[in-house]
Amino acid sequence: NHYGETLYNSWFSKVNFIESSLNTVILCAPTNFVRDWIKSKYSMVILQLFQHYNNTIKSIEIITKELPGTTQTVIELPTKTFADIGSSELNSENIFSTLDVRFTFDNFVVGAPNELAYAAARAVAESSGAVSESNPLFLYGGVGLGKTHLMHAIGWYIKQNNPSRKVIYMSAEKFMYQFVKALRNKEVISFKEKFRSVDVLMIDDIQFICGKDSTQEEFFHTFNTLIDNNRQMVISCDRSPSDLDNIEDRIKSRLG
Repeated sequence: NHYGETLYNSWFSKVNFIESSLNTVILCAPTNFVRDWIKSKYSMVILQLFQHYNNTIKSIEIITKELPGTTQTVIELPTKTFADIGSSELNSENIFSTLDVRFTFDNFVVGAPNELAYAAARAVAESSGAVSESNPLFLYGGVGLGKTHLMHAIGWYIKQNNPSRKVIYMSAEKFMYQFVKALRNKEVISFKEKFRSVDVLMIDDIQFICGKDSTQEEFFHTFNTLIDNNRQMVISCDRSPSDLDNIEDRIKSRLG
């Protein structure tokens, strides 16, 4: 009431509560623009509002329904999505992150810091249906070392050389959003079938699920199902498994 109905209808009416976990409240905004505007103008107000009802809340995190990168200003290049890859079941929903044609093995700059990661990623891509020796393949390091580039390169290589293999590449944020959506719509069984029937699952920036208990639980069971059925997992992170905070030990053990 303090800020008025017009402000609420314009900016907050389509912001949804996702979950509260480990002192953090997670909200979902409809677009990147709305998310950024609310974060810049009202993040402290929202935090104080939640703290009024629960004084253990320490932070607010706002995610978005948009695919990563959809509002970035870049030189325009042709892009495709993994909606082209695999079964019609997976093609039925636009849940895949954009696959950038610039990120291939041919234009990856190999150097001492990433030589081993490049070789392992190449082995995964060239496995031709068999699981590589690196399963799961866990890529970690700081910004600029080529983790996302290698994941895109794996996807493009498989698409071009073994298109019958079903592959999903997506961010951990998008994985969480799709899981929460499935819970809300009572479509969890369908969600599980989609993610547990692929040949290769690649999840970027797994550190995003730190502190998200329900998402961690689903990821753990998805991970186990795929590994136990000799399906390939590729995961990226900004740090090593042992350095991940607020993530279950059983997940650390499987990653590391």
